[in-house]
Amino acid sequence: MDYLKITGGTKLSGAIDISGAKNSALPVIAATILSDQELTLTNLPNVVDIRTLLKLLGMLGGTVEHNGTVATINNGSMNSTKAVYEIVSQMRASILVLGPLLARFGECEVSLPGGCAIGQRPIDLHLKAMEALGATIEIKGGYVRATAPNGLQGSKIVFDKITVGGTENTIMAAALAYGTTTIINAAKEPEIVQLCEMIASSGIEVKGIGSSEIIIEGTGQKPLKFQDTEIIPDRIEAGTYLCAGAITNSEITLNRVNTTHIEASINKLEGMGCSFDIQDDSITIYGNNRLNPVSLITTEYPGFPTDMQAQFMAVATMAIGESVIEERLFENRFMHVSELNRLGADIWLKGSVAAVRPVAQLYGADVMATDLRASSALVLAALVAKGDTNVRRIYHLDRGYDNLEGKLASLGAKIERLSE
Repeated sequence: MDYLKITGGTKLSGAIDISGAKNSALPVIAATILSDQELTLTNLPNVVDIRTLLKLLGMLGGTVEHNGTVATINNGSMNSTKAVYEIVSQMRASILVLGPLLARFGECEVSLPGGCAIGQRPIDLHLKAMEALGATIEIKGGYVRATAPNGLQGSKIVFDKITVGGTENTIMAAALAYGTTTIINAAKEPEIVQLCEMIASSGIEVKGIGSSEIIIEGTGQKPLKFQDTEIIPDRIEAGTYLCAGAITNSEITLNRVNTTHIEASINKLEGMGCSFDIQDDSITIYGNNRLNPVSLITTEYPGFPTDMQAQFMAVATMAIGESVIEERLFENRFMHVSELNRLGADIWLKGSVAAVRPVAQLYGADVMATDLRASSALVLAALVAKGDTNVRRIYHLDRGYDNLEGKLASLGAKIERLSE
């Protein structure tokens, strides 16, 4: 099994390109089910989750040609509507095929995704939305079976709580429904905006893009004809590398980045004492050898993202005072705390709040990744830890970071991937 060996204490410098956003590419790939014609996706990140979902399209009968950052997809030959456990168990985002399969074919079976290391993340809001659109839902044998033999009917969907995946599934389902669908309390993430813009590019009327109320005029089961789509830059990857600059007191430049998508992270790092040079599609961070403590609360976009909480906790270990971090979105997203403490951090937990106390030095140790973002937090801490750190279970990292060790090495980090 692969692991990363990192020797800390090296200052970083240089520039890297930010890859396409995994969390945007996944719903965009799922949305191709709504079309029976060929389209090309570019700027895909080279990560495991992307390859998994493209494999699922092939298993459903679609044709996929995938080469690095480019995939040409034609789902005109799609002849199956069952997303099997083998795939869905590998990646929760496979549930995103529910809406488009149901909308296009009037039926589908999708394996229940089950739990997740950072919390349950139930799909009840997805299913309630499909029922509101006229589908009949049955859960049997570990599968969600959804049927709408006469097609989905436009409706008003009110989400009790903001759900990114639920919003995405509903947008895709509404695109082929009969009539108008209004989504209230929709998620507003940049990934939602890209999905809406992709669907609008097919000629469908989509109002309220980027707002909490989205209105979609469906085609009545007529497949869409999409324009070729370039995936937006990954805001979480960009934020992670900004944290690498902050924790190592370094000057690094990120190219191919949308800085408006990472304003929450920039603002917090500025408060910690870092400074920035921001251009149209690049950003340079200048570190500070006396980082201020940070206080943050995770919330939905445009607030501070839960996917950056672990990385900022790593940075906070190097601050000159006590930082307070509150996690409001997932009930079990502090599993990296015990591993950071193994490196010499001083982090105390009480419920959903973590207090990060300053330490003079972190020290290398064997640590174990528990989820995708926790993995990157351990890598960040290892960059400043004295001695060698071995980060194990990095298959979590491979799900969402494109060549993380290669990019960090190009900035001067002493990092290598080894097998045992």
